Amino acid sequence: MCHSHTDAALTLPAGAAKILQILQAAGHEAYVVGGCVRDALLGRTPGDWDITTSAAPQEVKALFRRTIDTGIQHGTITVRMMGESYEVTTYRVDGIYEDGRHPKEVTFTRSLSEDLRRRDFTINAMAYCPGEGLVDCFGGIQDLKDGILRAVGVPSERFAEDALRILRAVRFSAQLDFTIEPVTLAAIRDFAPSLTKISAERIRVELDKLLCSGHPEHFLTLYQTGITDIIFPEFNRMMEMPQNNPWHSYNVGIHTIEVMKAVPADRVLRWSALLHDTGKLETRSTDEKGTDHFYGHAKESAAFADRFLKKLRFDNHTIDQVVLLVRWHDSWFDGSARVTRRVMNRVGAENFMDLLAIARADAMAKSAYAKEQLLPKYDEVEKRYHEIKDAGECTSLKDLSISGRDLIAAGMKPGPEIGETLQYLLTLVLEDPALNTRETLLPRAEQFRRSRPQ
Repeated sequence: MCHSHTDAALTLPAGAAKILQILQAAGHEAYVVGGCVRDALLGRTPGDWDITTSAAPQEVKALFRRTIDTGIQHGTITVRMMGESYEVTTYRVDGIYEDGRHPKEVTFTRSLSEDLRRRDFTINAMAYCPGEGLVDCFGGIQDLKDGILRAVGVPSERFAEDALRILRAVRFSAQLDFTIEPVTLAAIRDFAPSLTKISAERIRVELDKLLCSGHPEHFLTLYQTGITDIIFPEFNRMMEMPQNNPWHSYNVGIHTIEVMKAVPADRVLRWSALLHDTGKLETRSTDEKGTDHFYGHAKESAAFADRFLKKLRFDNHTIDQVVLLVRWHDSWFDGSARVTRRVMNRVGAENFMDLLAIARADAMAKSAYAKEQLLPKYDEVEKRYHEIKDAGECTSLKDLSISGRDLIAAGMKPGPEIGETLQYLLTLVLEDPALNTRETLLPRAEQFRRSRPQ
């Protein structure tokens, strides 16, 4: 039963209000609908304002000067108004979903409640227009107040129509910190295997939003509902792998969740946190005292991260960043400037604070003993880093005061010898930045050349 809440007043962008006004003046119904209504009611700023109308696509096109046929076969026209784009979609009823993703055909309807009935969750199935107020046919406003995520109608029917909704449910629960209603949760469990029909790109988009939300711990719901069986089976093994040593108080899976919670909500940092210990699955050994060790796990984790992110069709830049941080997340620091410069050289000065963020979060998710040992050290390392930057000390080849050209001018033959010599000079300067002058380095380069076997 649809209820209109005339007391609800949402502030619409001028462009959206104008489109509603033009459609209504021409005798059509028109409302803002879906996620924008949900976000506005929650006091958030909606990313997009979508509009639903009783007008057929051709009728919409006839009313507006600037339109784009975005998805005209599904009833969607993009209308440009006041410098913004708005998607205007005709009320519709979806036909049979043959592939668990797209309806075979779409039938347009003149009924708003029919259109709202095909939407995924009650909190996304509300419509609003200034004259009439809020139209809520499925108790969305109550679920919004109670912090509950509930499928519209029969959950199994909604998930059979579109398997991606299974992931969207968990993603919304993470973004809003809502509880998934029990019948909806049971249906997610039943339909998890149908995620095999969904493309890697679409899975990546949902995981991205979940990981970068305010509550990445909802990732555990993916495990509890069997979703990780399909998209990340290694995580199930991480949840079963203990870490019996003084540095840890959680299994690998829970430790991973805690690291994600402890890093800022940045895409590269959250994915690095999720994947940083995947290599522990292949590197666990237990000594005669019953203590677990994971020698070489960072390198294994980096190799896994590379494969996993490629499978999810990530862009190369993101893959490179995550793999780099995962590879060196376990770097040893003693708080000295010397070791700090070496690590800055290894990961690049521009990535160093990200590496430190991962290292800190990793320590936060360990035992009380580990926190006590590591966190003060990382504070020390951060101080060193700023001192090194402020002093303009050399941490990479481009900061060296001599180049390959200088070595050639000094009589060295072009070739691999140049690169080896520069690397040697860099190791000297990383140890002692005072050596980074042309006068000091040219004689050292000559000595190195003489000492090499000819």
